[in-house]
Amino acid sequence: MQFTKSLIKGKLIKRYKRFFVDVKINKQIVTAHCPNTGSMKGLLDEGNEVYLLKNNNPKRKLKYGLEIIKAKKNLVGVNTHMANKIVSHGLSNNLIKELENNDTIKSEVFFNKETRFDFLIEKNNQKNFVEVKNVTLFRDEKTAEFPDAITSRGSKHLLTLIDAIKKGYKAYLIFLVQIQNMEKFKIAKDIDREYYKNYLAAKKAGVNFLAYRCKISSKEILIEKKLKIKND
Repeated sequence: MQFTKSLIKGKLIKRYKRFFVDVKINKQIVTAHCPNTGSMKGLLDEGNEVYLLKNNNPKRKLKYGLEIIKAKKNLVGVNTHMANKIVSHGLSNNLIKELENNDTIKSEVFFNKETRFDFLIEKNNQKNFVEVKNVTLFRDEKTAEFPDAITSRGSKHLLTLIDAIKKGYKAYLIFLVQIQNMEKFKIAKDIDREYYKNYLAAKKAGVNFLAYRCKISSKEILIEKKLKIKND
């Protein structure tokens, strides 16, 4: 996924009220939209380098949106709305080897009245639901982790994927690691033990778990490499 225009570099001052970040650009301080409602654990140190996308839509109150933070020398894509676009590009261009050469790819498809999954893809008459989780947490140099906070919504998705398998679908969950230089992925069971329990149950039921790292720059973010899942 290419950015529509060049990103603007600045220094993080603080994040507040979940949706706002103050950023210093040269000598000016601007307030930007934060498109990530998660904890963003480990990313929000004052002075971190950040990259903003400017929006010239006159109807928008905030003219900038936060896209990338540089933490511990790694660029991290923090815009959760980009995750599905990155995966859609990956599916369409066969960058995810387990899900290559699909006949159809549909986005945001309802499984039941309460839950819709990010993608429904069909290949050789087999229907596959695909859920995407954006990963921004890393606590050592080479291992990405999910979640970065307790996620009851994430647990619900795992249980619903199990239900989808019972109804004849194949089910995939892609952990999209928007962090440079990661080589492994694991579930952060110390942060959300219930999610880890449901992960194990989903794996036993036949949900396919994949972790893919992105190539990140101020011009584009693309799926780059499959990572080993350490909990396996």
